[in-house]
Amino acid sequence: MKKVLVIGAAKSGIAAARLLKRHGYEVILTDQREIKEKKELEKTGITVYDQGHPEELKNTTYEFVVKNPGIRYNVDIIDYFVRNHMKIYTEIEIAYRYAKKFHYGAVTGTNGKTTITSMLYACLKMNHRALAAGNIGTPLSEIVLEHEDEEKDIALELSNFQLLGIECFRPEVSVVCNLAPDHLDYMPTLESYYASKMRIAMNQKEDDWFLRNVDDETVMHYAKDIQCEIIDFSLKRRDVDLYVSNGEAFLRGKHLFYVKDLKVVGEHNVSNAMIAAAMAIKMGVSYEDVEKALKEFKGIEHRIEYIGEKDGISFYNDSKATNTQAACIALASFEKNILLLAGGKDKGISFDEMHDYDDRVKHAFTFGQTREKLAREFSHSTVCETMQEALEKAFETAQAGDVILLSPACSSYDQFDNYEQRGDLFRNACLRIIHA
Repeated sequence: MKKVLVIGAAKSGIAAARLLKRHGYEVILTDQREIKEKKELEKTGITVYDQGHPEELKNTTYEFVVKNPGIRYNVDIIDYFVRNHMKIYTEIEIAYRYAKKFHYGAVTGTNGKTTITSMLYACLKMNHRALAAGNIGTPLSEIVLEHEDEEKDIALELSNFQLLGIECFRPEVSVVCNLAPDHLDYMPTLESYYASKMRIAMNQKEDDWFLRNVDDETVMHYAKDIQCEIIDFSLKRRDVDLYVSNGEAFLRGKHLFYVKDLKVVGEHNVSNAMIAAAMAIKMGVSYEDVEKALKEFKGIEHRIEYIGEKDGISFYNDSKATNTQAACIALASFEKNILLLAGGKDKGISFDEMHDYDDRVKHAFTFGQTREKLAREFSHSTVCETMQEALEKAFETAQAGDVILLSPACSSYDQFDNYEQRGDLFRNACLRIIHA
């Protein structure tokens, strides 16, 4: 029986171990931390070592090693196998080899991956066989364990860490949506980080698609030697395959959607929607269904998430904006008439940059520890104690055409357990107003 070593027992490692065991491998699973599922896994025949990696694991011959994407290559046990030229995969590669009927739309990049993947999933669901996996939260191996012999369309978000561990993985359509400096604590150089992203297309064939962002100079520099069909896209140009003209998105001259119909806001989300639409078309979703799915897409939880409308007043939840820069992205997404709810734990950061959007903020309602500091950034503001009070006062003054936006610019820990709890409470309060 061929032996494999799985290093890292997070959800993806456990799923990969189970999948490999199902397919006849002798599986050894190891983790530095305690593995709560140890007894259950051992009952299936998987050998488990936790709270450390025994040295004897190095003195065994393996068919290959599977590692958690987050474990750096310079960690001792990984470095040992690298130096000994062992094949090291991530669970994406393992899952791919066993799901013969899966079709993949693969998304990577520095920013926007989760939104694009979620939009793509919404579109693919129109054909009733879609799943979302990867860096978005569900390991691909976990999905394969349940649906291995079925035909599925997979919206797959991939980090560069996951891409470093692929060998055969081949999506039908892929995108590197953008590139910016990141993960330099993991990658040896910025160039190696950028190059790792481009691995998403390395196995694609002539009839596959790679979507190329011509507005991103770094993408254009690194997107070389692409063997499949390239679909160029841009928000600025019209001499490309995928573009916007007069508020309408097109793929090779054919209508995709109207920008005004999108519930997610901001120019970045227009680009995200174009990418998702083109990928879904390639994967067999009709133009009509793509447009319908994107019109209904409300965004990612807590990320400029559209909640609904009451008397012409729109409500958005951006609870994930826990710093000034994130809040400014939200403010830049609306041209005017923002009723801003902001505030939270005082981390000692400056809010000066938010003053640049004073002309867009009709009125700010500030709360929490930072309520006084934030109020000073805006010409029109009201200081409140709590988020609930801020929402009530904002709605009392709101008029048709106004946007009530929770974008705190602060962490939540003064009044909430986390930003998710803050966002959930805000959403529920807005829904009570909307349905009253």
